[in-house]
Amino acid sequence: MKLVYLGGLLAATLMLGGCVVNVKDGNNYQDWQQTELQNREHLSRLSLGMPKADALALMGRADFHEAWSDNGKEVQVFYFRTNRIHGDGTTTKEECTPVVFHNDLLVGWGATALAKG
Repeated sequence: MKLVYLGGLLAATLMLGGCVVNVKDGNNYQDWQQTELQNREHLSRLSLGMPKADALALMGRADFHEAWSDNGKEVQVFYFRTNRIHGDGTTTKEECTPVVFHNDLLVGWGATALAKG
């Protein structure tokens, strides 16, 4: 009996040896295309002057975050993935849209808003 069990186990191991199993975790799994689509949709709902808490509640978790002070003005930039460039499995800032806040109010998003800082 043990011999049959071991033989079956060996056969299963050999058959699955080259396989990669992708396990999705219920509602927590999203592929990059869905994430980018949702982030672009959420960006379209932003309004200038929106409080940071409201904007981030809408946008969700940022991929990157930066902050600095400029002549008494607190500047915060949150980056959200919106445009895949490299298929390397890593998100970079160039694949993200920046969302810019001054003193906890939304002042803009995109490259122009970031340049004006």
